[in-house]
Formats: sequence, C-alpha cells, structure tokens
Amino acid sequence: MNSSAGNLECTGLVISARPIKEYDRRIVILTRERGKISCFANGARRPGSSLQALDTFAFGTFRLYEGRSSYTLKEAQVSHYFEGLRTDVEAALYGSYFMEVLDYVTRENNPDTGLLLLGYYSLRALEHKKIPNRLVRAIFEIRLVTEEGEYAGPASGRTYEEGTRFALGHITGVPCSKLFTFAVSDQVLAELEEEGRRVMKERIRHSFSSLEVLSALLG
Repeated sequence: MNSSAGNLECTGLVISARPIKEYDRRIVILTRERGKISCFANGARRPGSSLQALDTFAFGTFRLYEGRSSYTLKEAQVSHYFEGLRTDVEAALYGSYFMEVLDYVTRENNPDTGLLLLGYYSLRALEHKKIPNRLVRAIFEIRLVTEEGEYAGPASGRTYEEGTRFALGHITGVPCSKLFTFAVSDQVLAELEEEGRRVMKERIRHSFSSLEVLSALLG
C-alpha cells in the first residue's frame, strides 16, 4: 500500500456496488492492505466516467482519498472483471452469495489476505467451470470457516467417505490458488455440500438473501 497526504493505493476485490443519488455509487472493496473499505465513487454512473464499468466482482488496484470520515474512490485499474459471471445467471448468483458472505464476515481496518484470495479464486472457479458450481460453493464455505479459525474438523460420530476426508484435508490445508483443482464423486460431493451447510449454520449463523435467491432458482 502506498499512501501520502490522504491518498492511498490498495489491491482488492469489489464485493458490493450500489447506486446512490443520481450518478454516484457506494462501493465496498475487500483490500489486502486495510481489509474492507466502504467508499464513494462520485459520478461513476455518468456517461463517459472512467469508473462507469466498475461493479461487483471487479479485481484490481484502487486509488482512494481518505477523508476525515469516509473514503472517495479516485481511480481504478481493473485487472479482472469476471465477465463470464455476467453472462451466466447461476454462476453470478453463486458469486453474489460469496461476496455477501465476505461482506458480512470482514471488518474495516482488519486486513485478511486469506479471505481476499478465497474470494478471488472462488470467482475464477465459477468463471472457468472446471468443477461444478455446487463443489465451488462447498469448498468456499468450508475454507471460509477455516480462514476464520472456526473449523474444528468433520462432525464427530459421523461416517464419511474416504474421498470426503481426503477432500476436507485438501480444502483446509492447501493455498487458495490450489483449492479448486480436484473432482469428486456424486457421493463425496453430497457429503461436502452437507459439511459446508453445517459449518455455515453452526459458525457463521446468518441468513444471506442471495442464497435464498439461489436456492429458489435451483429448486
């Protein structure tokens, strides 16, 4: 991070972007340097604005001005827009769920590179479609709870497939860049999905509106 006279430069992922007033946006960025930052992108919705294309899922470098009580986004150099998610409704809903979760669990001025990388590589997995979206979600949920220091391992007294135990060891132990590199059987996938739902319910304890929409879509 570079900063001087109220200006700072951060690497991050846009986890929320909402319109405010007539031409502005309120943007939430999960940054490597300062954790979650809420900022205003003034004039971002005006035709011709350099920030007009900036939206949820954008990853890159952001230049901000740090005022007394708020941040103002001045410039964005986006390296990845995740365009594939914008043309795939199901993948976009999974991605929106991931971003909503990250928005909920992260805090301002509390940097967490692990969660930033988890968000980035989860979106890449949805975009590239090398593994099913259901598996991406299960991996995201289990690793999220692991990054939060809340994962205590498989449920006691429960019998798991050997492949499930192997997958859990992979999910909780490898770097985020290696998370989405394996395929599983239908039985193992079902057990990983159940494990993901269990740990989110027990450790995160929050209802996410994007998940409700996703569940309604998938039936």
